[in-house]
Amino acid sequence: MPTRVAAIGVCHWHSLYDASYLRHLAAMPDVEIVGIHDESSGIAAHRAEEIGVGAPSFTDYREMIPAVEPDFVLALGRHDTMAATAHYLLDSGIPFVMEKPRQLRGVVEKADATGGFAAVPLPQRYLPLIQHARKLIDDGTYGPMCHFYFRMNRPSSDRYPGWGSSWMLDPELANGGCLRNLSAHGLDAFVYLTGEGEDIEVTGAQLSWATHGQPVEDYASVLVKSGKGVLGTVEIGNGFPRHGTDDDAKVAFRDAILTTGGGTVTLETADGAEVLETLGAPPGPAGALRRTIDAATRGERPPISVRDCYLAVRLIDLAYLAAGNPYGTAAV
Repeated sequence: MPTRVAAIGVCHWHSLYDASYLRHLAAMPDVEIVGIHDESSGIAAHRAEEIGVGAPSFTDYREMIPAVEPDFVLALGRHDTMAATAHYLLDSGIPFVMEKPRQLRGVVEKADATGGFAAVPLPQRYLPLIQHARKLIDDGTYGPMCHFYFRMNRPSSDRYPGWGSSWMLDPELANGGCLRNLSAHGLDAFVYLTGEGEDIEVTGAQLSWATHGQPVEDYASVLVKSGKGVLGTVEIGNGFPRHGTDDDAKVAFRDAILTTGGGTVTLETADGAEVLETLGAPPGPAGALRRTIDAATRGERPPISVRDCYLAVRLIDLAYLAAGNPYGTAAV
């Protein structure tokens, strides 16, 4: 029998664009999309038409869930509504994956108390560079990890209104700009590699609105430090001038540095440079979504949980506070 999946809050652009979760779900032969929700009936109907499924659409997910009885839920929506959706799904006992929610402390506590399946897609964790770094840390071959650098500069946030997600330019609804939206990937990788959770602190942060002059910031840089003294720099932006990404990442050890560039993962040591892997298409949202649905179907724990996301969101909040901005009150 196919896994019956319902989608909540498809006004989130990742429903159809960038991560394109609905398109990936529609392409999975063992998945059936049984319901699509958005507060805007027009957006819900548009998403259903674009992916070519005959699933009914709803403007109230509390009506949709008992009506279609899904096995799994793709939970999206505006940033300011995600926590309420997560609580509803945990109370209902339905496994779900949610796109980087905020206001997470209570959600994490409920997921822990109920044993509920509450997952978050953070596919950067599966990048070859991060996986190679994790193995080198575990093996201890080149000494301890010392420094971390991550940059992700995506296209202009001007694209959001055309995708039915104009709320992303409202700081009260989105709870910030590129720092809120994108930095979880780099910060989660830092948490994952250091394994230090809430012992990590933000030592500095700065924001800029200079590129687009919108109400939400379009560039941010964050400095983090683990309890054991590992330093990290995470740069995030919405300033890339076309479709694509300006990105980079490095992980430094006492006796080596892992880098990406030129389509490879390269290990730099005193003996020279060694190409560890030639990169193909990066592991992306489709793979993370597949892993999550499979884990839920098997009755396993989420591969990346809402608690993992909380540890990254906590750093985002602290970064906003360090930069003197009021959006840093969601998780801490």
